[in-house]
Amino acid sequence: MGLKEDFKVGLFDFLSNNRVEDNYAIALDIGTEYAKSLIFKVDDGKCIVVGAGRQRQRLSDMQGGAVTDIHGVVQNCQKSLERAATQAGLMPTQVIMGIAGELVKGSTTTIKYTRPESKTNITLDELKDIISKVQRRAFDRARQILSWETGHAEIDVKLVNAAIVEVKIDGHKVTNPLGFQGREVQVGVFNAFAPIVHLGAMQTIADELGLDLLSIVADPYALAKSVGPKESSEFSAIFVDIGGGTTDIAVVSQGGVEGTKMFALGGRSFTKRIATIMGSSFEEAEDTKIKYSANALPSDDMDLIRRGLETDCQVWLSGVELTLEEFSNIELLPSRILMCGGGSNLPDLAETLAKAEWSKKLPFARRPSVHFIKSEDVENIVDQTGDLTHLWDITPMSLANMAIDLVGAEGAVDSVLNRIVSSLRE
Repeated sequence: MGLKEDFKVGLFDFLSNNRVEDNYAIALDIGTEYAKSLIFKVDDGKCIVVGAGRQRQRLSDMQGGAVTDIHGVVQNCQKSLERAATQAGLMPTQVIMGIAGELVKGSTTTIKYTRPESKTNITLDELKDIISKVQRRAFDRARQILSWETGHAEIDVKLVNAAIVEVKIDGHKVTNPLGFQGREVQVGVFNAFAPIVHLGAMQTIADELGLDLLSIVADPYALAKSVGPKESSEFSAIFVDIGGGTTDIAVVSQGGVEGTKMFALGGRSFTKRIATIMGSSFEEAEDTKIKYSANALPSDDMDLIRRGLETDCQVWLSGVELTLEEFSNIELLPSRILMCGGGSNLPDLAETLAKAEWSKKLPFARRPSVHFIKSEDVENIVDQTGDLTHLWDITPMSLANMAIDLVGAEGAVDSVLNRIVSSLRE
């Protein structure tokens, strides 16, 4: 009996009498350190979480946010889902999955289009033409960047997710341009691309688990869209999600996602440093790191580890700075940093950001303040389990929030976008 059949026998049999409605789904966050799953119901624009599960990954299962052992990751996801399903008393078949890793690239491409007839109404065909131009430009740029970074001239890139972030007509923001008149139309579309090898691994995992894959979403994009006042065009922040293998960064400026970037330095690197400092195994060092983060070690050990991590924290800060420098299209970076992810439990990292002497190349108007994202900051989530209280819960909660749009009615502009970009996913 194969793994897929084993999973179904072990999990679906005892839940087979429970009818699962279409408005139930799973958010599956496959991180370097843990596979995390939430089972939730979409009801009246809210995600009601009824089950949560978490399973630690082996060191060989994931590397830098990317899957390295599909079989191992499937087993971990299975255990995580079993815990969530046992708590929920049901097992949905629909899943939304997050994707991370250094080679997942997200950016907003903006195009300005001057209309030949400003007094005619904007039509659906005209809007399709504008968005198609944006998507072609974004796709070509993503391939160029990934080819340069990997050294492979013909790297196969596919679209992960896309969303309209801004539409302006003659400088005025609108939510749906159809029917408006005007001379200049400006459309900004956020696109996240990833190498096909990463996307294929996610699709295989969903298939092995017997789940219907609703969507794959770039983790930092989900985070940026799920935290902060959705209706405010003034909301700006830098999101820093520190996982086991990567640090994911998203920049939101005046309500729009400017881009998402990641670099391969996360919690495991600090665990390895503690193992060297204390002369212990990786597993023992992970336990020591948790106690250190809770200020639960003898004072001599606390001081020893704090001094030992100083250089690593500065290397990590350099990674944050270099990543932010890539957002060269932003005149002023937001002066608020919002942190989440299991790796951000290490207090030294927040302290490093708060005390940083930022590079003069970075256009901060003032020294940024540093805050932790709380579970209640994630929009549209109702936690019936009472378990979602940790920094590592924020990303799967954000993925669940993204599923609301998948089961609800599409807006006119998003519908046009989805039809156009579907060809890029083929």
